[in-house]
Amino acid sequence: MCQSKKLPQVFPCSQCGLCCQQVHLATETSYLDRGDGVCRHYDEPSKLCGIYNERPDICRVDLQFDRTYSKQYSWDEYVVMNLIACEFLQSQDTQ
Repeated sequence: MCQSKKLPQVFPCSQCGLCCQQVHLATETSYLDRGDGVCRHYDEPSKLCGIYNERPDICRVDLQFDRTYSKQYSWDEYVVMNLIACEFLQSQDTQ
C-alpha cells in the first residue's frame, strides 16, 4: 500500500526584504527592531536574513500557518492574505 506524503507548503516570497525592514509595525516582531524599524538580522546588501536557517518562528510563514491559522484558513487563503501584505509594503516603498 502506497502512503501519500504531505508536500511542504512553500510561501512564494520574492525576497524583497521589505517585511524585514518593517518589524516595528507588528507587536509580534517589534522585539527584532534594531532601532530604526529594521530587523537586527537583516543583511541590507543581500536583502536576505542573516540567520535564515535559525530565524525566529514568527518569521516562518509556513510554521505560523500550521500553529495559528490552519483552523481558520486554507493554505491558499493564507498565502493570498500574506501576499496582500507584501503588495502593501511594496506600494509604500515606491512612494
